[in-house]
Amino acid sequence: MKKILLAVCISASAIAFAQDYSVPAASPRQKVEQQFSMSKITVDYGRPGVKGRKIFGELVPYGQVWRAGANSSTKITFGQSVNFGGKTVQAGTYGLFIVPTEKEWKVILNKDFQQWGAYTYDPKQDVVDVTVPVNTLADKQEWFEITLNPTDENSGNLVIKWDMAQAEIPLKPAKPDAVTKIAEKLKEIKKIESDAAKSKG
Repeated sequence: MKKILLAVCISASAIAFAQDYSVPAASPRQKVEQQFSMSKITVDYGRPGVKGRKIFGELVPYGQVWRAGANSSTKITFGQSVNFGGKTVQAGTYGLFIVPTEKEWKVILNKDFQQWGAYTYDPKQDVVDVTVPVNTLADKQEWFEITLNPTDENSGNLVIKWDMAQAEIPLKPAKPDAVTKIAEKLKEIKKIESDAAKSKG
């Protein structure tokens, strides 16, 4: 009986241990979340490494659609409608894909954000695409990276870089006038709440 109890305890400990740990991923998953205007933007993507390989033009062929990361496709979620590189995109979640060339990248938002890689990519599901220039980095970016860099309280850049290449897509609210009006109303409400709290004190 003691042996059975001991075996059960060891099994339970092993399961608890396994829940806290996993096999190291070759391309770790990362989720980036950034406050944007009145809401937020979230990007969920896999981060492959260069690992001594030639990336663009070989591992990632020029002129072919790429998943913008590793494993399951990269997902981007907008909490409000945005101006994505000059084109309006409604709030929601999209698959992010890239068609790279040596000097510029076509960055695509696609309705299908649950596919593995780009193997079932369907251009008929594209919502928008924008073409942006590619800049050469001064230092190699070993791990593929997507960041969201604010440029002011209502705009920013989606920055994509890997190996020696970097591209940026400017982001702004799709309806800036509406955002301004709502922000003003929110400030008024906060002031009313603050004044009410002071009067109670």
